[in-house]
Amino acid sequence: MIDRVAIDGRPAGAADLGLAVSARWGHFTAMQVRQGRVRALDLHLARLEAANLELFGEPLDTGLVLESIRQVLVPDASVRVYVVDRGGLHIVATAQPPRGWPDGPLTTSTYGYQRFVPHIKHASGFAQSYIARRFPAADEVLLTAQDGRISEGTISNLGCFDGERIVWPDAPMLRGITMQILERSPLEFVRRPLTAADLPGFPAVFLTNSWGVVAVGRVDDLALKVDEGAMGRVIEAFESTPWDPI
Repeated sequence: MIDRVAIDGRPAGAADLGLAVSARWGHFTAMQVRQGRVRALDLHLARLEAANLELFGEPLDTGLVLESIRQVLVPDASVRVYVVDRGGLHIVATAQPPRGWPDGPLTTSTYGYQRFVPHIKHASGFAQSYIARRFPAADEVLLTAQDGRISEGTISNLGCFDGERIVWPDAPMLRGITMQILERSPLEFVRRPLTAADLPGFPAVFLTNSWGVVAVGRVDDLALKVDEGAMGRVIEAFESTPWDPI
């Protein structure tokens, strides 16, 4: 349930309802705010700026983005910032209660689907929601190409840790903010093609999104290893990232 909405740096009123519910052409970023702070604020702003230039050919007013977030901010919240086109560009910020992964290890399934323009976090999430509802027993669904190669989850990135480095799928995907945070960490990383059959060979397999990092214990009918030491190193690399004031 969305608790607070701001549009273009001001609290949304009744007259703004049409914009908030009907604007579909756009992009967004999602963040977890704790005590008025967020990890890697610069990465969120960079994501919005890059997508804005690609979709609309215009630079983004990041000052207005920050003011919109501040209008909806409570100390702890799950915040989204949308940039949408409805008779001109508008910034829509929403806040709802904080979110987080369920306790892991999680169960995942695979499904053959590739997101359109996957490198952009675009506003329409119908396809991902449809896929997730087809697998009610799974905590997340991993999207695969026709040859079985994994790209990403419906709302996450998949990573594997081999004890020395993180292995990301070598496939078209959205590079999530938590994924980028881990790539800034001391842990080395590589990209290579991954299928579900490859995952049991890793000491730790995990998912990342704005909710954080969580272990995966099963993919389809395959049980996965969950080495607590290996997972601990990945989680520590993420959680050691400082929080930025908004």
